[in-house]
Formats: sequence, C-alpha cells, structure tokens
Amino acid sequence: MLVCCFYFRFMIPSDDHLIRWQQLLELTEKRWQEPPLLNKLLLLIGEKECGMPPRNNYTEREQEDLIQMAVSTVLVPARYYELFWVEDTGWPHYRQLQRLPPMSDEERENFLKPWIIAYCVKNRMVS
Repeated sequence: MLVCCFYFRFMIPSDDHLIRWQQLLELTEKRWQEPPLLNKLLLLIGEKECGMPPRNNYTEREQEDLIQMAVSTVLVPARYYELFWVEDTGWPHYRQLQRLPPMSDEERENFLKPWIIAYCVKNRMVS
C-alpha cells in the first residue's frame, strides 16, 4: 500500500519534479549531444550502476542490458525488483518481485519518471 501512495503522490507533477526532470533531460542532452529521450537517461543510470565508463557506441544488446538494469534499479523502492547479487565486475543482477502492468510507451515514461527522479536525487545526479 505504501508503494501505491508514493506513486500516486508523484502522479501530479509538482514544480519541483518538473524542474528536476528538466535538469535530467539537460544532463542527457549534454552527454549525448542529442535530443533527450527516456532511454538515454536510463543508459546514463545503467552506466552509473554498473560502473562502466561512458561510451557512445554500445551494441544493441549492451543498450538493452543497461536499460533493463536501470529500470530494475529505479524500481527497487517500488518493490518491483530486488537486488539479487553483484558480479565481481560490478554488474548487478535483480530478481523480479512482481510484473509491471502492460503499458504504452507514454504510460511507461509517466510511470518511471517519479522513480527516476527519486533515484537521481538520492544519487546526487540532480539537486
């Protein structure tokens, strides 16, 4: 029940959340010199979590792995995933605790936004 309350609290964007989201979009735009997209932000989180040095030329498989790892990471507080183990290389593995409901791309972005903002604030990626 706590997870639902936390999620619904963020469904109505406050000025603070809008400002932080804009900061994150600017961060990704600086990193890739491209218009910001949700997947680019998730790649940034994935790089941070696994300790990989930033690169611009990921294979499609590496991008998918980094994005999935980032989604798992930001959804740990929502209790969709839990950290299972970490490889010697620093790559984290997560166990899925519950399935995400089917969502359109827009719904997925709106669902992930508050969790991404919370992660980025906690990890001092934005103020």
